[in-house]
Amino acid sequence: MVPAETPQPDAPMTDPNRRSLLIGGAGALAAGPLIAGGAMAQSLVESPENWATMDRPKRDAAYNNSLAVPEAGQITAGWDAASARLRAANAQTMDLAYGPRERNRWDLFPAEKPDAPCLVFIHGGFWQARSREIFACLMEGVRAAGLSAALPGYTLAPDATLTEIVAEIRSSLDWLAAEGGRHGIRGPVILSGWSAGGHLAAMALDHPSVRAGFAISGIYELAPLRDTYVNDKLRLTDREVAELSPLRLDATDKPLTLAYGSAELSPLVENTRVFHAFRSAQHVAGGLIPVPHANHFTVLEALRARDGVLARGVIEIAGDLAA
Repeated sequence: MVPAETPQPDAPMTDPNRRSLLIGGAGALAAGPLIAGGAMAQSLVESPENWATMDRPKRDAAYNNSLAVPEAGQITAGWDAASARLRAANAQTMDLAYGPRERNRWDLFPAEKPDAPCLVFIHGGFWQARSREIFACLMEGVRAAGLSAALPGYTLAPDATLTEIVAEIRSSLDWLAAEGGRHGIRGPVILSGWSAGGHLAAMALDHPSVRAGFAISGIYELAPLRDTYVNDKLRLTDREVAELSPLRLDATDKPLTLAYGSAELSPLVENTRVFHAFRSAQHVAGGLIPVPHANHFTVLEALRARDGVLARGVIEIAGDLAA
């Protein structure tokens, strides 16, 4: 993936004209230039309040998924308990190290057929929270359809920069390509992720082992995060905003399905919709799946259930790859 603009020295992101397309929150979106593939594209969205004039609490609320979904803790606790049972039943392929750091580990769930397509799922948490162990149960739907599943961990901010986190994901995919066969996984990879994991999936879509992507509720423009609580630990630089925002990079020419919950916070909805349009304008493949009435957490139930709209989407891609 090639950056589309030359990084500038680090500076506070206070000028609204420096901001990228469709950023903002709490129902307000700000507009500005988006540089992509050497071409200039602009969009103006009418809103009652501009991101550049919103106060910090409103900006924080625009990206605070746990605040927006009061039952989030109960939902994730249920995932954690169900995932612990699955991990205990597959202990021989849990916690496989791919790198030197504590979180550089894989949880693998090989299918009956080693050549079956494999869904690689990258966890979310704004690159600074949660872990792969919580999300194993969300692979139940695709595993019931005969797919393998694999979940990589990565070092969290502030112990790692976003640049380092992206590099760790790429390293984890290197390991899976080289060593996965020893553990029963050697089929084509569908790279997926949720929230921050959706961003990481988009960033690693060009990895040689990846055949297709499936990003859920991702963040594809990083600039506005520098004005929120998310950046207290993430500490994004201008270079990282330029080089690690998928909306500022040439689109990878591999299928990438994008999904979101219709009841999610507006920045995540708009990030996904704009990223899909951005890729479509570059004539690369990939669908767009809005999950009706789903919030940032319940959207994943559409992946967990075998007949969920997201599970069906992954299974359809897997069928195309296996054909």
